[in-house]
Amino acid sequence: MSAAKVYTIPSSQSFVDVLAEGIRQRWGDTPESLAQVRVLLPTRRACRSLREAFLRQGQGEAMLLPVMVPLGDVDEDELTLESTGLEDALDLPPAVGALRRVLLLGRYVMARDERTTPDQAVRLGSELARLIDQVHTEGLDLARLPDLVKDEELAEHWDKTVEFLKIVGETWPEVLRTEGLLDPAKRRDELIRTRAQAWMNAPPTTPVVAAGSTGTIPATAELLEVVANLPQGALVLPGLDAHADDEVWTHLDPTHPQYGMAQLLNKVGLDRHAVAPWQGEDTPHPRQDMVQLALQPADVTARWRDLPAISPQALQGLTQLECANPREEAATIAVILREALEVKGQTAALITPDRNLARRVAVEMERWGVTVDDSAGQPLDQTPPGAFFNLVADMAADGFAPISVLAALKHPLAAGGWSPAKMRAAARALEVACLRGPRPSSGLKGLENQHRLFLSDKHKVKRFERMGLNPNHVGELLRVLHELIEPLADLLSQKNIDAGEVLKLHAAAAERLAQTDVPDDKRQLWGGDAGEALSGFVAEAHDALTALGPISGEDYPALIAALMAGRPVRPNYNRHPRIFIWGLLEARLQRADVTILGGLNEGSWPPEPEASPWMSRPMMKDFGLPLPERRIGLSAHDFAQAICAPRVILTRAIRSGSSPQVPSRWLVRMETLLGKENLPSEPQWLDWASQLTRPPGDGQAHPCKPPKPTPPVSARPTGLSATAVEKWIRDPYAIYAQRILNLNRLDDIEADANAADRGNIVHEVLERFVSQHMDTLPPDSLTELLAIGEVVFKEQIASPAVRAFWWPRFKRIAAWFVAFETQRRARGIMPKLIERKGSIEIDGFRLTAQADRLDMTATGELAIIDYKTGQAPTTKQVASGLTPQLPLEGLIAREGGFDGLGDVASIAQMLYVRLSGGRQPGEEKPIKLDGEEEVQKAFEKLTKLIHKFADESTPYLSRPRPMFASRYSDFDHLARVQEWEGEEDL
Repeated sequence: MSAAKVYTIPSSQSFVDVLAEGIRQRWGDTPESLAQVRVLLPTRRACRSLREAFLRQGQGEAMLLPVMVPLGDVDEDELTLESTGLEDALDLPPAVGALRRVLLLGRYVMARDERTTPDQAVRLGSELARLIDQVHTEGLDLARLPDLVKDEELAEHWDKTVEFLKIVGETWPEVLRTEGLLDPAKRRDELIRTRAQAWMNAPPTTPVVAAGSTGTIPATAELLEVVANLPQGALVLPGLDAHADDEVWTHLDPTHPQYGMAQLLNKVGLDRHAVAPWQGEDTPHPRQDMVQLALQPADVTARWRDLPAISPQALQGLTQLECANPREEAATIAVILREALEVKGQTAALITPDRNLARRVAVEMERWGVTVDDSAGQPLDQTPPGAFFNLVADMAADGFAPISVLAALKHPLAAGGWSPAKMRAAARALEVACLRGPRPSSGLKGLENQHRLFLSDKHKVKRFERMGLNPNHVGELLRVLHELIEPLADLLSQKNIDAGEVLKLHAAAAERLAQTDVPDDKRQLWGGDAGEALSGFVAEAHDALTALGPISGEDYPALIAALMAGRPVRPNYNRHPRIFIWGLLEARLQRADVTILGGLNEGSWPPEPEASPWMSRPMMKDFGLPLPERRIGLSAHDFAQAICAPRVILTRAIRSGSSPQVPSRWLVRMETLLGKENLPSEPQWLDWASQLTRPPGDGQAHPCKPPKPTPPVSARPTGLSATAVEKWIRDPYAIYAQRILNLNRLDDIEADANAADRGNIVHEVLERFVSQHMDTLPPDSLTELLAIGEVVFKEQIASPAVRAFWWPRFKRIAAWFVAFETQRRARGIMPKLIERKGSIEIDGFRLTAQADRLDMTATGELAIIDYKTGQAPTTKQVASGLTPQLPLEGLIAREGGFDGLGDVASIAQMLYVRLSGGRQPGEEKPIKLDGEEEVQKAFEKLTKLIHKFADESTPYLSRPRPMFASRYSDFDHLARVQEWEGEEDL
């Protein structure tokens, strides 16, 4: 062979442009000469970039381009023609599918530990597959694993790991032999090595150029060595530091950007000083020199003290921006990218390994209608079709739990054969009617039972209709769920299912639930890039899931989510041609006019070294696997290449949430070398970014004023209940929202039964008991009261856990109440009316009340009783007029507003009965005030209030008496209380 021909393109030059220019100069610019050149590049994106470079240099004219292929892609048909004598090497079994391999490995993981769930097994299977690929890539043998244990203290633990890894070392090879398959990495390396051997035996007569790779994969390094020694071969390295002195070169470690190329040169057997520039003179750019100095090995950085001043040219076009948080960093980057579009033909790219930052920037760019090409794509499970597909499975497996149902039905793709607008309306109707409040019993029957209870409550139905909801939608939607989802739910309730068959039913259910009333509507599940990716995933997973074996239905959703996670969806079109977001792999060899290096914090760039889940670092080294630090060296090389672009902006966030962030080690080195104050900064970018969300005017956020709505008199309520009058006094705005705006607080989803629910139940039980025994108590009052309680609890509490918690409390209440009732009747105080509604009219205003209980003494005096399962008002609160419920009930009674009560001589007692069921299960809380006097005071205050709000200029204020306001109000958020409270002298 001839001497190796190895070249380099400095990091300060655009790699693909210089590469294209050199190919044209070396082998001619005619179509026939270029078409004979074969170029091997690291990635498909690099091939596309080189193709664009040729087109730029040809000024868009039609031309025949060289054959450009990724290093790992080998055309087997072409290789067969070239590989005379290597037929046996080419007789390779097909590669096992990625999903099938993971599922087969997961099956053996579950066989070793029955406690492992399928999704856990899939994740472990993925890690095992990664280990298998590493072993094949490095040409190692797993049979050596037991020999790595040298520490007796670790032997027992390591024996367990080795036993587990027998899946890989013993079981897996036998599985592949049985099925006639190969691991993808092994097959790739075999083809690459066969290619190398074929070219060694019969060198191509046409030029071959391998460019941009540092040969980190051994098989690739072998091919690069062969290419470098071909008669018409050339190996072009990216950014080799041929000017570094020997001391730097001898101290290289895996974290240094030159380490990979040093290893490759050693393999090729070439001294770095013999590497020639691909084009032009070997004159390094000042920026390149500065970066190489900053990234020198730690053992030689002591020489920085004696260095001459860095050339100002090194910093021309370089800017560093430190942002307060990731949101500000994303906004700032978006402004820079948007500004780049103002220059005709200018390109701009964000290079970052931080996927969250990339997504933030892409979203920020949408404000200008710019859809960015994010080369890493979007995870399939985070796309609308992928997320919807998973939500359908969750809904079916969760037994139609409220949150799962709403998440699926409120997804933009949900339609169920209707228009999307009708589905949204039906989902809201189902939510209000059946899913708010305590969780219904499991399954679709639980929702249907809840629907029947809802229809039986006329008050709820009327309120429902006032909200603009259609009761018919609820029944229609339940029928859709019964038809489309219940068959899947029934299957997922089984303990032994075939996941592949379930996937077919799952896909059909999701497809039909996504179907609209327009057959060719683009909203259908399989449309667009993400829909096509989902379709491909379902097809591949259906074939692969047979390898896993039977699983429990409840494990199915997590299994599908685990298989889908991390599967990228890359757009085919409709992306901006001049704005890009590149990951580190995609950014290699590419260049834009404006380059932003984002997320320059430790743990992001460079990434945190990932520890192997199978072996320690010393074990990895002894076994022959590359240490995790090699990734840092690759990231360092990417950083060194990217920062040498003509115009570069370095960005980082100082904090993430409440946590301070550590700047990237490369930034720290540059600041140490240059002095942080010498790194150029352009703070106007931060200011421009802040203006995107800055309030108009003086740029300051000013709290709003407390609301003062003054609706017309015709819209104001002409009647209230006694309990609402208390709210009217304390928080008029709540009355405005509830009675005028017709707003009502919805119960929480899957809410625990609260104190109000317990109060309603206790009221119901006591009402039934007392109303059945108005004259005399039964002989065994406690037994009968408990029997009534059992009936009511069964009627109104669906959750066994809630019943178990409340029933002991009720039993204590019942015992106390029987004693209380016995004593009262012994004193001649008898119940007269139970849960009776009453009303009177005052100057055109109707006051209503529902008295828990009205008793009469032997002398015809009235006792007003109100049951409280929570805290009862005090005498002082009643006297203040802020809690007028009992006096107002007394007013209605005195004016004859309760039918069946008769004449009232006087009000002898106002009594709250507190029923907590705790250590003190019940307690009498009498209001120690003169009943007649309090009734008169309540009448006068109410009359003034009626006349006051009959004036249209009287506003409905929020919290007019803050010291007496309730701690929480259902409408505080509407009144924006937290914004203005404390800003006003109220």
